[in-house]
Amino acid sequence: MVQKEPRGEAVTARDDILASIRAHRPKHDCPEPRVPMFDDHPPPDLLAAFGAALERMGGEMLQRGDQGDGLATLRAKLAGAKVVCSNVPEIPGNRVPGPGMRSTDLADVDYGVVRAAFAVAETGSICLTETELGVNTLGYLPQHLIALLDPADIVPNIHHAYRRPEWRRAHYAAFHTGPSATADIEGVLVHGAQGVRSLSVLPLPRATRNPSS
Repeated sequence: MVQKEPRGEAVTARDDILASIRAHRPKHDCPEPRVPMFDDHPPPDLLAAFGAALERMGGEMLQRGDQGDGLATLRAKLAGAKVVCSNVPEIPGNRVPGPGMRSTDLADVDYGVVRAAFAVAETGSICLTETELGVNTLGYLPQHLIALLDPADIVPNIHHAYRRPEWRRAHYAAFHTGPSATADIEGVLVHGAQGVRSLSVLPLPRATRNPSS
């Protein structure tokens, strides 16, 4: 039988250790190390670099329609879908995420439509927060996810991405890089087992600029 150390002695030993650390702490202040941004040679075209990285990860870069209807490609993709849950004003859906909606209410959604907070050219990732999703499961339960992306919201690499204000103000934020992909020990790749089966991105400027961008 293992006997536990008396609580008083354990606390005293801990206090002694912490007191010793405080007593021997260096008196001078050390500046935080400067972390390089690794952006000496950024890609000349961030949108093209993002699209190439997205497609390498199994995502799809949609092309805008003609000047009369920049959403024509997206409308054609959504044609015939039974349940479209949209959290953007550009594309109305027949289901809108909002207060009171349960996470499981999106289980039968064919297409989810959101706008990315920003994107990372280096990895082909988009960032979605609770603001863009409305209900967090909108990023996972639909069969397919479509994200609108303002090209001005693309940053070169992940170092710039973590300087974005979303990480300081959002309660929830996640990077999405291509569709859900799961492979077992035998190397069988399955899309959609733990998330969306496809991720498509349509470059489309915001109607009004995001003040955080």
